Amino acid sequence: MKHSLTYYITLLVIKLKGVKKDFSRDPIDVKKIRKEDVHHPNKRVFRQNKVSNFNILNTSITQITKSEKAEHLLIFIHGGAFISGPAKHHWDSIKEIVTKTNHTVWMCDYPKAPENKIAEISENIDLVYSTALEKYQAKQITLIGDSVGGTLITALTQRLINNKIELPNKIILVSPVMDATMSNPQIYKIDKIDPMLSKVGVLSAKKMCAENDDLKNVMISPINGSFDHFPKTILFLAKNDITYPDQQLAAQKLIKAKVNIKVIEGDGMPHIWPFLPVMKEAKKALKEIIDILNN
Repeated sequence: MKHSLTYYITLLVIKLKGVKKDFSRDPIDVKKIRKEDVHHPNKRVFRQNKVSNFNILNTSITQITKSEKAEHLLIFIHGGAFISGPAKHHWDSIKEIVTKTNHTVWMCDYPKAPENKIAEISENIDLVYSTALEKYQAKQITLIGDSVGGTLITALTQRLINNKIELPNKIILVSPVMDATMSNPQIYKIDKIDPMLSKVGVLSAKKMCAENDDLKNVMISPINGSFDHFPKTILFLAKNDITYPDQQLAAQKLIKAKVNIKVIEGDGMPHIWPFLPVMKEAKKALKEIIDILNN
């Protein structure tokens, strides 16, 4: 597949910023990774939208809406290896979504590791969803998450099913991390070509978040849970991403469970490519997310 010039520019920027190097350390440097955090959006970015903030447990919610009449809610669970985020690319993506859909967005800035473990983080995500159900019907709610945001959404969905709680209309998972153990043998091969992530740093971050050092717990490794009865699921997968092999396994489980599933694979794409700036391929993928929300 022929890639755009902006694809190569994006890869060069990623290399110059030393993202791969930062994710090749054990222990991972949490303070350095968090330098990219943007906890509150630039007011100029959302000057044409109504922005408000409130807390649910220990999660800071930034609500962004184009209109008071917006009938649908998009709960955005950002990525960041459980240790950081949200980042500028999350806010930029939300701006596009709010501008081009009839969705109110809740950006969920949840508690992070190592200060918090996966049980505390999951408790926050559960309460965010139950609070949303007080304001919206389940069929009006969509969940979207990138990287560990996809982890949290997948695990949340499994808990909702187990507890017989109404499911969202659909979930959109962008490069979700499905197995915190990083034990899939295919990861070693992809690690050599992944421009962003390395098993060493990702695994270090997961250990900081794991409850009692249990990396197999379904809260942090939803691949070990059931995918029966999932709502409509859209998966954006990047082939040059160490999390790709486990995403393939999750897709197979979803198909076996006869879930309504759509898989979009990015040939040669890096981790979370639909949310990366500048890149033509990213703009196309984000437009596809917007089309999915509008339909």
